[in-house]
This record gives sequence, structure tokens and C-alpha cells, in this order.
Amino acid sequence: MSPYSTDRGALRRRDPERRSVLARGAAIGIDIGGTRVKAGVVDVHGRVLERLDRATPTHSPAATEETIVEIVTELRHRHHVRAVGVGAAGFIDENRATVLFAPHLAWRNEPLRARLVERLRLRVVVENDANAAAWAEHRFGAARGEGSVVLVTLGTGIGGGIVRHGVLERGRHGVAGEFGHMLMVPGGRRCECGNRGCWEQYAGGSALARDARGFAASGTPLAGRLLDAAGGDVEQITGRVVGACAEDGDAAAQGLLRETGEWLGIGLANLAAALDPAVLVVGGGVSGAGEALMEPARGTFDHTLTGRGYRPSPRIVVAQLGNDAGFIGAADLARTSRRRQTDGPPPIRGRAVLRSRLMRRAR
Repeated sequence: MSPYSTDRGALRRRDPERRSVLARGAAIGIDIGGTRVKAGVVDVHGRVLERLDRATPTHSPAATEETIVEIVTELRHRHHVRAVGVGAAGFIDENRATVLFAPHLAWRNEPLRARLVERLRLRVVVENDANAAAWAEHRFGAARGEGSVVLVTLGTGIGGGIVRHGVLERGRHGVAGEFGHMLMVPGGRRCECGNRGCWEQYAGGSALARDARGFAASGTPLAGRLLDAAGGDVEQITGRVVGACAEDGDAAAQGLLRETGEWLGIGLANLAAALDPAVLVVGGGVSGAGEALMEPARGTFDHTLTGRGYRPSPRIVVAQLGNDAGFIGAADLARTSRRRQTDGPPPIRGRAVLRSRLMRRAR
């Protein structure tokens, strides 16, 4: 028999660890980004049993759907899974079924869950990628054990997720957590969303790279290290290049990160004032800059938070799960969702019968 067979009896006899995974229920998580699709099989403890990585086919919804199906099919050959969670950068409806809008994936009112359920015959949950990452950090990462958590993801832009009382807060229409589009500077920099002065235009990865390229293009000799790291091409200066130069001690790169951190701290203070979380978690690629970013963020936060000195202050921590957070959270949300999700909630009648039986026993 193949070691990847799904014959449960044989697996119990051959591999106790595999038996444990089967008993607890593993799930597949998929994180659909603008350039890469990251996926993994995740067990009940948040451990990644296997990872896959593919290029994102952004030209059509059908091609992206096909990639998801191919990944799930491949992983199912080697793992017994019970559900699939898909995290996507975009607006997901309140039923976690339809992608209302995904700017980098050509999805517009796409009934993704129904299509995947039809093809995969598995339980499927569709979730916003930042929501999924917030759930992962709450369950298994930097905010484990905390019931009130806000995650801010610093990627190309800024996303976010909210966990309140141990429940993922999606908002009435499913699109809560779009922190990057909070108005920070009225009449400020133009944002891709159409507004001006959004937070992500000052603290996101694209903003950091834009500021660094503008600094280097000014002709200042202080940008020499940044230009060298980018091969002499201003357009090749990215947030990652800035972070690497800052880590090597370059004063200009450290200054750019300090400015980004200060903008980050202002936004975090606004979120703390509005939501009063126990923990603020900062994730995403830009957070890899570490204390060069976080120290000025915490300092500005302390000087900006309303009621400072007279109220408890949340902890500000860096996310722990890195690039795996999105698919780990998506997998866990799918694994723990209602089994009859595609058919709606369980009927009230069944609950009433159970309550009646319990009351009779109590008498």
C-alpha cells in the first residue's frame, strides 16, 4: 500500500503520528496574493505539514480558480483533509462565499466558494487574507491566548484584521479591517482607492519604496548605499532594499524607516483609541525591518495615544508566523467552520429537541 493512501485503518496501523492528524482533522489553507499563491496543509495545532508555492495567474478568475483546484488536488494525494480555506486580498461578503472585489485578481462578485465546493466536494471557506492572518496570530502566533487583537499588515499597502472576544470581527458586510484606507492627511497623497491621504500612502511598503526612490533620485550622496544595493538603478529600490541597508547601518535607510515607523505609530494610536485591543500585532513584509521600524512606531504611539498616562496601553508586537500566517489562518477557519456551512446554519428545531431532552432529564 502507498504511504499516502487514505485507507484510515491501514494508516492507524502504520503511522501513529499520521493517525493523530487524521483524528484531529487537517485542512488546506491557500493564500492568494497579487504575485504568489502560498498554500499548506495545517493541523489542529497550527503546524504546517507541507507547503506549496505557485505564481498567481492574475489574468482571469477562471485561471486563479484552476490553480486553487490543482493545489488542493495535489495535496489531497498526500494528506487526508476535511476542509479548504482560501484567503484573498479583497472584499469578501459576510457569508464568506463571494469575492466582491479583489484589485489584483480580476475578481468582481465572484461566487468562489460555490465553484470550489462543486469541484472539490469539500467544505470551503473564503476569507480576506488579512483576516485570516489575524486569526492565525490570535490562535497560534504573537497574540496567542489573547481575546482582543488587532493585526496590521504592512505589505504593498496596509491591511488588517480584528479579533474581539475570541471571534473574528468582519463587520456587517464582511469588509471590516481596511485600515490602510483610513484618512490620515486630508488632501494628501493620491491613493489607488481614489481618495487622498490614506494611511497606506505613508506607512505601507509602496510608500517606503517611493520615498526611498525619491530620495535617491534627488542626487544626494547620502543615498549611495541604497543605489549600490539596487545595482545603480533607482527604480530597483524596494522596501526590502531599504530594510537590508538599514540593518547594515546605513543612516539614510534608517531615517526612511524611522519616518515610516512614525506614521505607523500614529495609525496604531488611532486604532487603539477606536478599538482598545489587548495586543496590536504588526505583520507583513515591511515588519521584517524589526526595531528600526518598531522603535519609532512605539515611541510615536506613546506620544499620540489619547488619554496616555491615564489608561491601560496595548502591547505592540511583531507577528510571528511570517508569510505562512494567511494560509494557516485560512486553514484553521475552514477546519473549525460549521460542517453544513454551504446549507446555512443548523435548524433551530434540532436545538429545541436537545434542550427539551435535557430539561426532562433535569426533572
